Amino acid sequence: MSETQPDIRKGLVGVIADVSAVSKVMPETNSLTYRGYPVQDLAENCSFEEVAYLLWNGELPNATQLADFQREESGQRALTPALLDVIRSFPRDAHPMDAIRTAVSFMGMEDPETADTSEPATRRKAMRLLAKIPTAIAAAHRASKGLEPISPDPSLPFADNFFHLVFGRVPQPEVVKAFDVSLTLYAEHGFNASTFTARTITSTGADLHGAVVGGIAALKGPLHGGANEAVMHMLSEIGEPGRAVEWLQSRFDHRALVMGFGHRVYKNGDSRVPTMTKYAEKMAEVVGDRRWMEMSRLLAAEMLAKKNIHPNLDFPAGPAYHLMGFDIPLFTPIFVAARITGWAAHVIEQAADNRLIRPLSHYTGAVQRAVPPMSKRT
Repeated sequence: MSETQPDIRKGLVGVIADVSAVSKVMPETNSLTYRGYPVQDLAENCSFEEVAYLLWNGELPNATQLADFQREESGQRALTPALLDVIRSFPRDAHPMDAIRTAVSFMGMEDPETADTSEPATRRKAMRLLAKIPTAIAAAHRASKGLEPISPDPSLPFADNFFHLVFGRVPQPEVVKAFDVSLTLYAEHGFNASTFTARTITSTGADLHGAVVGGIAALKGPLHGGANEAVMHMLSEIGEPGRAVEWLQSRFDHRALVMGFGHRVYKNGDSRVPTMTKYAEKMAEVVGDRRWMEMSRLLAAEMLAKKNIHPNLDFPAGPAYHLMGFDIPLFTPIFVAARITGWAAHVIEQAADNRLIRPLSHYTGAVQRAVPPMSKRT
């Protein structure tokens, strides 16, 4: 393109900004892979802790490595009294994403290695964030209801501990497995908006906590992580399966956005959806309430038939989390608890071969002009 007519890619569509070895959607199989492993296989056969280790180290852990990883994570879950006091002071109606963003920022002020951006220090800070973020999410959620926080239980695996922190109890294994699967599916997804935000912040030489705070801010948006909340609000608005097709047609008539459908990367459907749908269906069986999944089935079939658009991961995750008993505002913070693994992997990768991310813009404003005196301004 000429200098006056540059090739502008709104939303950076199709732009390859850097190299990465963390994850890739394989075009020949349409499958998201973490370090080469299909995410659906990881979700079925590995715990979330194994997947976190894989993302940070490049290979799956052996039994000893996994035990060491779990011991380090579980031993760092507690929050300081100062942070708990800050969380108690949050407005009761604050969105949980704002709460966890602020809590992570406070963690950065407390962390003795905040200013150390070396890889060993970043890895240690990443482990602390992995361990503490679920505790902070649950503490803020309980504080918003006037309840005291529950101390983490280092004897529990990561997924079990989150239920303990939120509800004070661990549900049956089928529920915990469905939740653990969701964490794996949400852990990483290439140069998505929040990850690219985190890499951009890292490229300036900023610390991990700053990058994660930026990632959380980006993830809150309904066009990114907030979509899982929007999906459940949508289903709640529809109310019953018999209204699903009519409701969707009204959205078509008004050319309104339907949340939980479409994806910038996938052309033939999100490879994570079948696995998450399977476990959402299992949750419906456990709870004995098929209403949400029946609505979802009808909406997905109609969207595919009328618009040839497939659902994305947020579409089955929303009702799955609802059936697990989580309040809707907690859905995206759960995404944070999973995606800290991907963010940290990318921060480490960016810092290892860094160059400041600083794109250009094509200026379309006024030509250079003189500042008029006050008397000549209209």
